[in-house]
Amino acid sequence: MYSDFQQHLSAELTAIKEAGLYKNERLICSPQGAEITVNGKTVLNFCANNYLGLADHQALIDAAKHALDTRGYGMSSVRFICGTQDLHKELEAAIAHFFGTEDTILYAACFDANGGVFEPLLTDEDAIISDALNHASIIDGVRLCKAQRFRYANADMADLEAQLQAAQACRFRLIVTDGVFSMDGNVCPLDQIYALANRYNAMVMVDESHSAGVVGATGRGVTEQFDLRGEIEIITGTLGKAFGGAVGGFTTGKKEIIDLLRQRSRPYLFSNSLPPMIVAAGIELFRMMNSTNERQERLHANTLYFREKMLAAGFDIKPTQSAICAVMLYDAKLSQEFAARLQDEGIYVTGFYYPVVPKGQARIRVQISAAHERAHLDKCIAAFTKIGRELGVVGA
Repeated sequence: MYSDFQQHLSAELTAIKEAGLYKNERLICSPQGAEITVNGKTVLNFCANNYLGLADHQALIDAAKHALDTRGYGMSSVRFICGTQDLHKELEAAIAHFFGTEDTILYAACFDANGGVFEPLLTDEDAIISDALNHASIIDGVRLCKAQRFRYANADMADLEAQLQAAQACRFRLIVTDGVFSMDGNVCPLDQIYALANRYNAMVMVDESHSAGVVGATGRGVTEQFDLRGEIEIITGTLGKAFGGAVGGFTTGKKEIIDLLRQRSRPYLFSNSLPPMIVAAGIELFRMMNSTNERQERLHANTLYFREKMLAAGFDIKPTQSAICAVMLYDAKLSQEFAARLQDEGIYVTGFYYPVVPKGQARIRVQISAAHERAHLDKCIAAFTKIGRELGVVGA
């Protein structure tokens, strides 16, 4: 049987390559940071989710090392059997305090948090109303739930209202949105979503993975930006982006919701607990976040500077209120060639194309970090401008 299947897979892979959609992985041989070593060459990194520049921060490394010495390497168990340490509860409390929520539950990743949140809470009597550009993990989580599904166009409040009206016969209604949409960089209009939720008696869930640590005056995400801390029923997020860049996800929100997830959420019940070193570094991270806003302020200044200079150079950039700057190229092969030539200039970025983004919407997603110095930004802008002129993307 496998010989036939092998031929089928080979044909599929060949088609992907011929369409210019094949993804190659480049090897990093250094810590994650503003500068990284790729294939023996030092390049500037503009495509990591390391928004606050904390992935190689010594305080987090020291906290992880201390946990290795005092709490061991791994838990070898799920939480409810033999896998809950005092550190797990301390981190959950720190996350709840940071977001102004009532309780928190930890997962191995936010993909698991989103995969495990809907099915325990909602049935076929209920409705999920989801933004069309929500992350794949939300889409997969919704598929695992028997609730009726409604979808509204990205950040389109007229369409959301129409879907809420269509869902009025359902018992409970849950609106689900990313805080920041990872491919475009736009922030959801949470104030308007919240107002519609109140008007049509619905709850709200926000995935803060790309917004926590980034959006809001102190990096507490879109609930802070729209003065709604503590008002949103469910927030999911990750420790793998701004919050240190490792692994680990969470759901934080209303106490009863979190309590039921502990009883019934399958990724929580059937996955090993987070390793102590990851949890300890997370605790240290939130101590740092509560003590200073320096990194958020530097990130906001870097993003504004980069965006203004790139627009002045003639690039087509999606509107953004986050640290994500989507440089639109539209053609998949062009995005790959552009990214490859930028790497030759010492700029490490990745071209995004179908199926990660819709066909005809290929781009290079530039992600700004607080770790970037002004000289880093200037070098990146100069390289984009040089390659952009050579490839006819911007004028001379």
